[in-house]
Amino acid sequence: MAVAMASCALGAHLSNAILKASETRVSSGFFIRGAKCFSIFHQRKLLSAATTITPRASTSTVEDASQSENDTVPTPVVIIDQDSDPDATVVEITFGDRLGALLDTMNALKNLGLNVVKANVFLDSSGKHNKFAITKADTGRKVDDPELLEAIRLTIINNLIEYHPESSAQLAMGAAFGIVPPKQQIDVDIATHIRINDDGPNRSLLSVETADRPGLLVDIVKIITDISIAVQSGEFDTEGLLAKAKFHVSYKDKPISKPLQLVLANSLRYFLRRPFTEESSF
Repeated sequence: MAVAMASCALGAHLSNAILKASETRVSSGFFIRGAKCFSIFHQRKLLSAATTITPRASTSTVEDASQSENDTVPTPVVIIDQDSDPDATVVEITFGDRLGALLDTMNALKNLGLNVVKANVFLDSSGKHNKFAITKADTGRKVDDPELLEAIRLTIINNLIEYHPESSAQLAMGAAFGIVPPKQQIDVDIATHIRINDDGPNRSLLSVETADRPGLLVDIVKIITDISIAVQSGEFDTEGLLAKAKFHVSYKDKPISKPLQLVLANSLRYFLRRPFTEESSF
């Protein structure tokens, strides 16, 4: 299937930065390690720390449900949840009521070396929600590698744009590998919000909202771990042009102190707002 070729082509473009990070532990909950068949190839652009180019999925299978061309295009949402299931990474995809069975998306995830161990669908006022519980095929465990988590996110978004071209203008990734780039551009300075609160006796909760871009999940994790803060778990949501992340973090198994919170917040603001970087941030 062409989708398998697309996913393996993703691995063929393994960036030098990711290879340099091979087998390097960056936190208590996430690892950066060399990947076999998944990667992200970055090129830098204005107002973006990275622009990822990924191959498109096959168009031989139609995933979309029928919809009127005159319908208002809903906001696409992709959630990667590391908190709700102790044994699996939970992925949730919503695009109004337009999504079908997403069989090609599940196949693309399998081609990243993952197993879809559970899948279900539910409806609410925001639309149809497709949820997958996924694990690594080689270990049977949840995904703890930031690069692989980002590859999962970009693979899902890539397939969403491929089978639902109308979503391209609603996603920041539309500028990178979509058919129609977003008409609206988000000011990174205005869009970036960072909050840090204690979350129990042993950890803090870091919330980050900013303009989305390819590679963002890995960039945020690296910024955090570069100042010796451990990322225990978290959730990363893509909501249209915005990215919203929540991470449980700690310093030496304790909540982050106020001075260290300030260092973390300033580091995130600085790196998230930089229009250019000289090399891949991971």
